[in-house]
Amino acid sequence: MDSEIIVRINKRYIKKYKEGYPLIFKEAVNNIHDLKGEGAILKLVDDKNKFVARGYFGRQNKGYGWVLTRKDEAIDRKFFQNKIITALNKRAPFYFDEDTTAYRVFNGEGDGIGGFTIDNYDGYYLINWYSKGIYRFKDIIVEILSRMVVYKGIYQKKRFDDGIEEDDFVMGEKGEFPIIVRESGVNFAIYLDEGDMTGVFLDQREVRKRIRDKYSKGKTVLNTFSYTGAFSVFAALGDAKSTTSVDLANRSLEKTTEQFNINGLDLDTNHIVVEDVFNYFKYAAKKEMKFDLVILDPPSFAKSKKNIFSADRDYKDLLKEVIDITEDGGVIAASTNCASFNMDKFKKFIDTAFVEKGKRYRILEEHSLPVDFATIEEFREGNYLKVVFISVS
Repeated sequence: MDSEIIVRINKRYIKKYKEGYPLIFKEAVNNIHDLKGEGAILKLVDDKNKFVARGYFGRQNKGYGWVLTRKDEAIDRKFFQNKIITALNKRAPFYFDEDTTAYRVFNGEGDGIGGFTIDNYDGYYLINWYSKGIYRFKDIIVEILSRMVVYKGIYQKKRFDDGIEEDDFVMGEKGEFPIIVRESGVNFAIYLDEGDMTGVFLDQREVRKRIRDKYSKGKTVLNTFSYTGAFSVFAALGDAKSTTSVDLANRSLEKTTEQFNINGLDLDTNHIVVEDVFNYFKYAAKKEMKFDLVILDPPSFAKSKKNIFSADRDYKDLLKEVIDITEDGGVIAASTNCASFNMDKFKKFIDTAFVEKGKRYRILEEHSLPVDFATIEEFREGNYLKVVFISVS
């Protein structure tokens, strides 16, 4: 490893880092101009030059790098190997589950090294890199992973811009896409060679299972911001009376059709609508359409020709539109992956929306990230997923 850079931490933040906070942000560093060469090892010290922690320099939207240890130890190959082995051991039950063959095996700071994640898609491993800093450790991480698991192929996605184009394929055998994985016994078509998206968001696994097992039977289901229709597939397999999947992206028609087809579901009662969701809400309200179950899972930020949506600003008003098209006695599955507010604030959005609509509600259950998406208490924003099942009355 390269020689390390001394980082002098503002005394206001010393306690925060000593207690385990992992993100290095600009305001905490007194000598910010000394940070050069992404991937450099950083030694964090206090105003008396005493050791606080050690990490690495890597710019991403969250900050300037990550603390990796509060011990005065080397950040070397052995360090990475121990973290990856520990993470794999925690996921051991998944390797023996034939009904679920897609899951996360390393979740950034939740497993001790912020800046990258690793997902397993039935033996095809996908590494997501979130900064040039962590990408400097690529060879070490790939080599360790390839020795620790039995893999078919290893792929990567660089979710930062360094101006250098690289093949997503790293090593092993190239997949013949789509590869078919299983989640709770349901099939998904996965593409590791089509940009940032793979075909399913693995963090919603437990929510999809609840929709199938508890909330869909005999119900009319509306799935908004539906992407490839994963929620709709689970609802249909839960004996929903009908499903309607709405998404603005043209690809949603082909991708959602594919997910229904590989699960042996016809499209007679499973409808796919390529439309701006915001416009669809207005259309549905005008036509006095009502649904028994509405799934509301918008991105944190979305932009169409006529609408701009920001979850922390607009979720409440969007939920009010959903209330208008939900049957009395129906259920809304309200979800957000916005990390800028917590579950308490999210539930305040929900409460305000119902108060302003003059409707009563009851929270049936809540969900956050599944167990394979490991998080740490010291970094609560890492537990970004918030899902609330709401009974409308």
